[in-house]
Amino acid sequence: MTERYEAIVIGGGSAGLSAALVLGRARRSTLVVDAGEPRNAPAAHMQGYLTRDGMPPGEFLAEGRREIERYGVELVAGRVVDVVRDEAGEFDVTLVEGPTVHARRLVVATGLADELPSVPGVAERFGRDVVHCPYCHGWEVRDQAFGVLATTPMSVHQALMVSQWSKDVTLFLHTVAEAELTDDDLRRLAAAGVSVVPGEVAGLVIDDDRLTGVRLADGTVHARSVVFVAARAVPHTGLLERLGAELRETPFGAYPVVDETGRTTVPGVWAAGNAMGFAELVVNAASGGYRAGATINGDLLFADLDATVRA
Repeated sequence: MTERYEAIVIGGGSAGLSAALVLGRARRSTLVVDAGEPRNAPAAHMQGYLTRDGMPPGEFLAEGRREIERYGVELVAGRVVDVVRDEAGEFDVTLVEGPTVHARRLVVATGLADELPSVPGVAERFGRDVVHCPYCHGWEVRDQAFGVLATTPMSVHQALMVSQWSKDVTLFLHTVAEAELTDDDLRRLAAAGVSVVPGEVAGLVIDDDRLTGVRLADGTVHARSVVFVAARAVPHTGLLERLGAELRETPFGAYPVVDETGRTTVPGVWAAGNAMGFAELVVNAASGGYRAGATINGDLLFADLDATVRA
């Protein structure tokens, strides 16, 4: 027999756990399925979350799991491989190992993956002295010698942003041609004091487990102690697509069309966290999960009341 829940949350990051916390406190039978692949796993600390600033991401998630357990929320480690919407508008959820479970409502909080530039040293140093978000890491690396590894002309925006945290910033054009920079780009870079270096980057220079420079293909080395990269976002929207959710194209990938609560175009399905947008940091994702959980509780309540009235 298929075990039944009022809500199943797919994804155990800050968005999923926050939705589950609200649903558990609302006395809804809730299951969280967690594949254990949080986007911020490479980071030693998370920043910008009021009262949790500097907390290790793993510790944050562990505390979240302890909190939902207090309200009877179940959590299983696993991966959802299929979701089918039945004739009643509810959902059969198949795990890669284990039974099929049933839900009246779904929260998809499957996040995204950061695909890094294939430059030697970038993946190995990511989350340490190779970073991508100035709001996440800027304070910790402030006033150091920054490099910005360009992968598209949009990397100019990143270089301008990080100049808020250091006045020693070099934009390495890498695979971007100088001709792709606009006059406005060049004027702004000059105004911000950002140096521009053309030429492909061959790799990072690491000495004694510390980033010390950026090496170009011609052998030139530029001393840098921090490198910002623009990772390509790969949203985990496969389950939403299987359910027929409408997606919208953005410069950072395709994400579901949602309302202000995270409700998708598929009745009964909400998206939260990076499953609904590229820029959902931990605090934003937790907020989105909260809104989804609260909305689902009200949705279930009035659906049951209306069914009772009809009966």
